[in-house]
Amino acid sequence: MLALLHTSPVHVPVFDALRDAAHPGLELRHHVHAELLERARRESPEAVTEAVGDVLRRAVAQGARAVLCTCSTIGAVAESAAAGVPVLRVDRPMAAAAVAAGPRVVVLAALRSTLAPTAALVEEEAGRAGRPLLLQTRLVEGAWDRFEAGDTEGYLRLVAEAAEAVTADDTDVIVLAQASMAPAREVARTPVPVLASPALGLAAGAAAARLGHLDPAGSCGGVSAEAGVG
Repeated sequence: MLALLHTSPVHVPVFDALRDAAHPGLELRHHVHAELLERARRESPEAVTEAVGDVLRRAVAQGARAVLCTCSTIGAVAESAAAGVPVLRVDRPMAAAAVAAGPRVVVLAALRSTLAPTAALVEEEAGRAGRPLLLQTRLVEGAWDRFEAGDTEGYLRLVAEAAEAVTADDTDVIVLAQASMAPAREVARTPVPVLASPALGLAAGAAAARLGHLDPAGSCGGVSAEAGVG
């Protein structure tokens, strides 16, 4: 069984659908804690370290063989927790795929608190791979307000427009920093590869749950980068 730590309920049907399409038979157990993101935004991601650890330990006590954190803001906190089972951040396989695609990477985020953690993750993966990196981060202004208001269509439209504004002269690949942004890559009209985290992250989580440890093949858990390109 793979447990998923979410900070929004919108992720539950997304990951259930991905599981049904690509990982039939994988049991998912969702833990939704919106208050973790709220506090991390208000204070800092480190402020929720103890609370995240509590959630992870409960998930393991309920039978989780691995845990996937789908929130990019608190992903590093979750990944560093001692839970007794593999804990993965959903965006790490995406970051690894991004640096493999080329040195120029543009990170788009709808939430300002996600920019720094995602940039640090991409830099870490570039360092691990020994690859050069020219990184840009861009906030999609107004998008998170739409998300919080329940205007999913408007939210994704702004994200898609931001992706379309990035040209091949700017970058080799676009990274959508938050899992909730993923559907925008299906509608964004751009020749630039766009990476989203849910499919790649779930594949790595499924592998960890099956093996009981992180896949030694690497950060992507053996998943092709094309799985996250739109």
